[in-house]
Amino acid sequence: MNRVEVIDLLMEIKEEYPFFDVSDENIERHFRYLKDFPFEAAMRNVEQYIKTDSKKHPGIADIRGRLGDQLDSQRSKEETANYFAQLEASRLCNSPPPTGYWEHMRTLIRGESVE
Repeated sequence: MNRVEVIDLLMEIKEEYPFFDVSDENIERHFRYLKDFPFEAAMRNVEQYIKTDSKKHPGIADIRGRLGDQLDSQRSKEETANYFAQLEASRLCNSPPPTGYWEHMRTLIRGESVE
């Protein structure tokens, strides 16, 4: 996230929490802790915070949210989608064994000679 995005984010917070500090020092402080964080994710977290907690403004930890948990959740969703795609591909390729397969296997299991 760059400084302009931090300012946009803090202005969004200020609109809901009028006493929120948007001084240069606070912008710099937020930038220091948010520069490695994606702006879109931060904005989603702020919007969610505003919808669910109106008592006090969000702190840096609230803005960052739980990115690790969010990434794990996304990875799990992708793995599940891949697994179901593999299941579907297997189902489409599924075909019964050739004629005589089971009789041949029973013969082998009983130890009878196969001609």
